[in-house]
Amino acid sequence: MGLVEEIGAEQAHIDRAYERLEEMRRGAGELGQELMAQGRGGSLSDRVERDARADYAVRRRAALAIGDRSLCFGRTDSEAGESFHIGRLGVLDDDGEPLMVDWRTPVAEPFYRATPGERLGLVQRRHIRMKGRSVVGIDDEALVDPGPAQRHLVGEGALLAALSEARTGRMGDIVATIQAEQDRAIRSPLRGVLVVQGGPGTGKTAVALHRAAYLLYAHHFPLSTQGVLVVGPNPVFCRYIEDVLPGLGETGVRVATPGHFGPAKATVRDPVPVALRKGSLQMLEVLAAGLAAHQRPLLTEVTIGLGALRLVVRPEDSEELIAAGRGADRHNQG
Repeated sequence: MGLVEEIGAEQAHIDRAYERLEEMRRGAGELGQELMAQGRGGSLSDRVERDARADYAVRRRAALAIGDRSLCFGRTDSEAGESFHIGRLGVLDDDGEPLMVDWRTPVAEPFYRATPGERLGLVQRRHIRMKGRSVVGIDDEALVDPGPAQRHLVGEGALLAALSEARTGRMGDIVATIQAEQDRAIRSPLRGVLVVQGGPGTGKTAVALHRAAYLLYAHHFPLSTQGVLVVGPNPVFCRYIEDVLPGLGETGVRVATPGHFGPAKATVRDPVPVALRKGSLQMLEVLAAGLAAHQRPLLTEVTIGLGALRLVVRPEDSEELIAAGRGADRHNQG
């Protein structure tokens, strides 16, 4: 097919995905209304289950409301002949087949990671450029020689197109143009602290926000119940980034500044050597020593209430507990 025909085919597929997305939103809304209409009767377990389902329906409907953001931004074609459209949300057809694959799924990972040297099972990656709901361009990136029949579909590239877009007063998501190095940071395992470093304007904040969205998808439990907090330096910064996570389908994240947690006023300025030490990796050693100082056994026997029970903890018991806890990866976990 030529370029015009390819764009038309992509438009038809994406139109169907939008239709199904709207059906999914209506279904979530109707479920919420149905549960609300049932009233407050029934047993305690019935009420708890109903409230949980109603809360899920509300959150699901909010997550499916992507506004004027483009639903789809790419497609992968595999060696096995399978094609998957990659988008900001997963959308299934009536038979449960994917019309759109969520960018956070393992199926979508090769879209960001594949190279001609490490194709990850792909033969081609297609970037789909959209304006609202309309496909305005496609750029094919062949990971093997496509032959002369397909070379005319290679355009300016999604990343260059994104860089040329007009800027607004709000941060936009980078889900369509995540680079391999950024993807590795975003999909890193959920274990301990992940530090993302880089110069000004290199996308550190965008990567952190997309990582939050990825973790909420990949580790829904327990993060959905524990909550996710994004801390920004000031209210202006929080307003600048507040649209990113909702645009990625995550509406349950709280964005705050340190001032939200209580009044804070700096009254002392540290000497330069102290400030440098606090801002260096040496502070990890200082903090580790401080935490270790609190990991000390009881001096006397302690009685702890637990419902109708009373637990007696002896100093020797606390020594064993501390020894076991020191084998954990993190202080709080131990």
